[in-house]
Amino acid sequence: MAKEDFFIVKASGDKVLFSEEKLRSSLKRSGADSKLISQILSLVREELYDGITTKELYNRAYSYLKRKKPVYASKYKLKKAIYELGPTGFPFERFIGAILMYSGYKIQVGKNVSGKCVSHEIDVVAEKNGAILIIECKFHGEQGRNCNVKIPLYIYSRYLDIKNAGDNAISNIGEPDDCWVVTNTRFTKDAIVYGNCTGLYLLSWDYPKGNSIKERIDRLGLYPITVSTLLTKREKQFLLSRDVVLCRQLLKDSFYLDHLGVSDIRKTKILNEVGMLCKT
Repeated sequence: MAKEDFFIVKASGDKVLFSEEKLRSSLKRSGADSKLISQILSLVREELYDGITTKELYNRAYSYLKRKKPVYASKYKLKKAIYELGPTGFPFERFIGAILMYSGYKIQVGKNVSGKCVSHEIDVVAEKNGAILIIECKFHGEQGRNCNVKIPLYIYSRYLDIKNAGDNAISNIGEPDDCWVVTNTRFTKDAIVYGNCTGLYLLSWDYPKGNSIKERIDRLGLYPITVSTLLTKREKQFLLSRDVVLCRQLLKDSFYLDHLGVSDIRKTKILNEVGMLCKT
């Protein structure tokens, strides 16, 4: 069996043919140069077997990147790092809010908004140039779970209730101009069709093409602190509990590392790591 004919098992349980080009593209996005990518691909080819999981492939590539260039490993683990914002969805909401804030929006997280029939707690309310957005976030803590059509159906009904509230909504946030549905995983085909039909703006890990979550993060250098290869799990949870969700925020509020008892030498290494990510 040729190497390119090997099947790999995705987190959903689906089997797909191994694609060297997809692996090459993901490594390239991490910042790795052609020489390093070729080295990793050569290593993976030697260890490839039919039925290998995407997680195993990822771990092999990540381990090699971490040894050679830790900052590349940090970027490569972006998808996994977003899962690590859990187990609740609240840090993910703050993360999306922070991305919008650094894109020029004024944001409110966890805002109670009056509707025509009932009130609603909206994950993120954002305002820019007079336009008001309401944003609902759907966080999945497990890989392989997609956002199906039921989610945009439910959120669109809430959006209409708020939009039709008249003076109640106007006195609360103003009449919303748009509604976003954001997930850290993927939308099903029906969810995308429904979103396009109703005018909802859908944002996921890989949608819309050219402006997805991963592309926005790479373009703006707005990486979550969970990408760090140097911070421990306990330290990341401490920072998240203090609403430090971005590497950029840690650079500004580095005193939190002192609260954690991080040594000066290690603190310098951590700040160098997150600083390189922010310069992307």
